[in-house]
Amino acid sequence: MRIILIGNYSPDRQESMLRFAQLINSGFRDAGHDSEIWQPTIRFGSFFKDARSGVAKWLAHIDKWILFPLELSWRVRKEMARHANIRFQICDHSNAPYLRYLPKKFTVVTCHDVLAIRGALGYKDAYCTASFTGKILQKWILRSLDGATLLAAASKLTLSQLKALSSEHQGEKRDWRVIPLGFNADFRPLEAKQRNHLLVGAGLKPETPFILHVGSDQERKNRRMLVDMVAALGNKWNGKIYYAGQGADEKLLSYAESFGLRDRVVSVVGPDHATLLALYSGCEAFIWPSFSEGFGWPLIEAQACGAPVISSNIEPMPEVSNGAAIHADPTKPDEFANAFLKLQDATIRTDLIRRGLENIERFRPSRMIDAYLKLHGLKNN
Repeated sequence: MRIILIGNYSPDRQESMLRFAQLINSGFRDAGHDSEIWQPTIRFGSFFKDARSGVAKWLAHIDKWILFPLELSWRVRKEMARHANIRFQICDHSNAPYLRYLPKKFTVVTCHDVLAIRGALGYKDAYCTASFTGKILQKWILRSLDGATLLAAASKLTLSQLKALSSEHQGEKRDWRVIPLGFNADFRPLEAKQRNHLLVGAGLKPETPFILHVGSDQERKNRRMLVDMVAALGNKWNGKIYYAGQGADEKLLSYAESFGLRDRVVSVVGPDHATLLALYSGCEAFIWPSFSEGFGWPLIEAQACGAPVISSNIEPMPEVSNGAAIHADPTKPDEFANAFLKLQDATIRTDLIRRGLENIERFRPSRMIDAYLKLHGLKNN
């Protein structure tokens, strides 16, 4: 079977979506299919290194929404004339408008979340604001998703939220289902010697106890909670807070300073994969207090590295953890602090880590690939 994957525009730097397309592509190939990724060709966007803002963003729109559809329409007709058995997959829901140029009954759309869509429609619990033009774009994306015949949502929450926003299609059969995301890289516990070597290489002290957050500084990530949690712990814990990915900005540092905790906040900006494994493997707990997510890769990455997880009790975090994390109210620092103190009990800590390692088996890439092949009609359901 020939399978064409529609990937993201590279200058947008949506690294997780680019990795997801590569993962799906490799999985389909390993399953014996002829798989290939198509991405919008970089033309006007070649004048800038980053196409996410300013003039560069508008020039990138020409590449993505004017030139690529023309190219896509031509290439699809050519491929369908050459191959009797062909399938298509849009790997990121933000590219759902391309569905117009693809055969709907042979095209799967992956919906990772509807956060930006719900934010554009005024849902405050999405914690995603949108500009005037952003609202237009997100409504366009929603209309396109609404027209999908075959769709895979990353979580039950995402599927239910999308269905709540979609219209009723009388007489039209739609196959919308949940297919959890698989790991897009190798995540595993590191032995102490290797872990410590990597932490030293990143300028960190292996002997220093730390809690960890991985991700951006978006409001919905609720990174202040780690400061609030440590403040609530008082003299019961004297470790540090590591923010990996996007470092702590001055606003967050000033907030920590108001509690006398500025010197206990450490930024690990853009760690490479090996260092990320060391951070997950070495933390006393991975703290994930998000207000909203579509799935939440870091939660299962931490579990795969043997880290105990304390997470928000807002879905889809409990769905993803499958009971193998301690969940608390993300607006209540005392709940997070008490959950952390529970981990001082070796029995509780060991059991949580064990259940986390069992949980991550649900997210093996091979299981995701099998599920997508079934949705494409290439395996029996």
